[in-house]
Amino acid sequence: MEAPHNSPAAETVSEPAGATVPEAVRPVPEAVAVTLTVTSPEQMQDLGRRLARVLAPGDLVMLTGELGAGKTTLPRGLGEGLGVRGAVTSPTFVIARVHPSLVQGPALVHVDAYRLGGGLDEMEDLDLDVSLPESVVVVEWGDGKVEELSEDRLRVLIDRATGDTDDERREVTLVGIGARWAGLREQLA
Repeated sequence: MEAPHNSPAAETVSEPAGATVPEAVRPVPEAVAVTLTVTSPEQMQDLGRRLARVLAPGDLVMLTGELGAGKTTLPRGLGEGLGVRGAVTSPTFVIARVHPSLVQGPALVHVDAYRLGGGLDEMEDLDLDVSLPESVVVVEWGDGKVEELSEDRLRVLIDRATGDTDDERREVTLVGIGARWAGLREQLA
């Protein structure tokens, strides 16, 4: 498996004196990491259902991984677990979809930031800061674009075999950033 440029290991790099280091490689205070192996799309969807049990209104989830890694399959499971309306599909062409709750829980706001430029400025048109307090906001390709929305966030890094392979195995690393995620290991047990 090829390690992504923004793998959890990258978050332990120390900053040289006087240098400016992007957030993706800065040490992250109060971070908890859990790595799981997923061997099928069904297991990725099940992981989404498990994660839904620990998510609450105001949670920001950032998904990172190669094309075809499972960044849409995981939110499909989140949607099932949260009990939201509508099929959770890739929002690539519409940028964002809102799935209201059918069970008095939080709505799921699913964003694909792949085609968006950088930074929160371009994301502001989506009003994610308005949606976040009442919703679970999931952003595919959000690294470097939405971190400013919340000090507490869950980064989901999905690593898969690349090249000509039919290997369905994925290494999924959940990095809980901030006090909200201090009990992540226990919550997933």
